[in-house]
Amino acid sequence: MEKNRDKNDPKSLVMMVAAMSIFGTIGIFRRMIPLSSAWVAFFRGGIGSVFILLFVLLTGKKAERKLEEKELILLSVSGAVIGVNWMFLFEAYNYTSVSVATLCYYMAPTIVVVISSLFFREKMTGIKAVCTAAALAGMVMVSGVADGSLPGGGDLKGILFGLSAAAMYASVVLMNKSTSGIDPYQKTVIQLSCATIVMIPYLIAEGGPTGAEWGASLIALLLIVGIIHTGLSYALYFGSMDGLRTHTVALLSYIDPVTALILSAIILGERLTPLGIFGAVLILGSAVVSELRS
Repeated sequence: MEKNRDKNDPKSLVMMVAAMSIFGTIGIFRRMIPLSSAWVAFFRGGIGSVFILLFVLLTGKKAERKLEEKELILLSVSGAVIGVNWMFLFEAYNYTSVSVATLCYYMAPTIVVVISSLFFREKMTGIKAVCTAAALAGMVMVSGVADGSLPGGGDLKGILFGLSAAAMYASVVLMNKSTSGIDPYQKTVIQLSCATIVMIPYLIAEGGPTGAEWGASLIALLLIVGIIHTGLSYALYFGSMDGLRTHTVALLSYIDPVTALILSAIILGERLTPLGIFGAVLILGSAVVSELRS
């Protein structure tokens, strides 16, 4: 995959912006689906993996090589973690605002830095330390602790679910470092399939999707989350990578949380306090710097 281009391809830029903008709307659509988070994750992974598989077959894309057993196991495990990650994130949307849940989720780069320094002996540079401190300070501001308004029971649950989702995503990022050189579509089909499968035991224990009336609107929402938010957006994302410079990909990825913050304010009427807005800047700014430095 080309990573060091002299300039960005305009078509790839449009594809990446579209993918990140789509990702940024999933919290709003999740709010509209009257199913448990595990069921939403199950349908998202199942529909998304089928879409990507059909996309690969119809476009004639072929994997360059056969996966080794170790790689297949690692992809399967990371895919299962992605499923749990989705479930935690969807629960965060249920308990707190989309904006707060999204910002909690974007603590993932900070978690990656901390874990890498503690367990993988990566040096904690001065810039990394400053970014980590800034992100933690921003999280305190977003949670409401800094201005003396402790989060209520629901908000606290949402924050904890959001941070748990961030921890799951951070672990996927670290595992993906060991699976470089694998065709991205091949990797995605395996991971999405495993994200779906890992939900099955939980869904069996939970029972059927109760509390929802199955009709055209519910089916349409699930198809949107599975096809648009997962299959199409992943295809756009991976399809744009070859035409973009590395730092451009890092910067454009933050269209996702910015879109979520803007749309949650416009559509759901959610508002961050001035201190919360400053906290959001600290979290996203530190994440951007960490991405660019890495």
